[in-house]
Amino acid sequence: MRQFDPNTLFSTVDIVGVIANALLGGAVARARHFDVVGFIVLGVCSGLGGGIIRDLLLGVGLPVALTHSAYLPAAITSSVVAYLLHWGRWTNRLLVVADFLAVGCWAATGTHKALSVGVDWLPSVVVGVLTAVGGGMVRDVLVARAPVVFGGNPLYASVALVGSVEMLVLDRWHRPVLGMALSIGTCAALGSLARWRRWVLPGAAQWNLRLPVFSDSGRYVAVLRRPSSGGSEVPPEGVSSASGPAGDQEGTVTEPEAGRTDGSGGSPAGRDAPGSPPR
Repeated sequence: MRQFDPNTLFSTVDIVGVIANALLGGAVARARHFDVVGFIVLGVCSGLGGGIIRDLLLGVGLPVALTHSAYLPAAITSSVVAYLLHWGRWTNRLLVVADFLAVGCWAATGTHKALSVGVDWLPSVVVGVLTAVGGGMVRDVLVARAPVVFGGNPLYASVALVGSVEMLVLDRWHRPVLGMALSIGTCAALGSLARWRRWVLPGAAQWNLRLPVFSDSGRYVAVLRRPSSGGSEVPPEGVSSASGPAGDQEGTVTEPEAGRTDGSGGSPAGRDAPGSPPR
């Protein structure tokens, strides 16, 4: 019985990732009302960007996207299809699956190729994640928006990490074909579920951390925490409540003023306020 060539599988999965990512680049181009040139440029950069980043990081010569005859035509064809395609509800749903299908393909091929050239296991996982999200980052930078992988969006990098780890484990068990299949399937299923359930990682502003605050002399003053949405918290003694224009600065520590005297009876302000009764 003839065994399936892993190199053939690698190229097939790689090109599937190119096609899916190029379609996604076309979706962004349509949202920006680009012409056919914009579709092709954005689709090609999105489809080939992850693989080029992977090959440059690994230093294995020219990127395979520039030496294999199928990569560039696949990206251009997918971009033109995205330009001509009628977009509707079902098309958008299929794009969600294609999005995370591309993530799984790139995570699997990136991790496998890194392991095959002798890269250690942890950098191999990192290469897999960067391969999976690299094309999308290039696409987003070209349209002057923050890359979706940076937050507030479905779990792209997290899903890619899961797929890369699966590929790593099964490649170490000498099951690269099973690893690629499982990585692609898991990323497609988990990513689609994350999009449907609107799962996102929490941002820094969503954490309620208690931070110790000290005066300039090193004396412990209080513990500050981020104000709740219901109202502002009153800062403890020794902490100024001044805030910036946005009103979201934490209090700043000021020197205790109880011991200051300047000839006005120990008033912290240095003199009685206007209109106050004489002492």
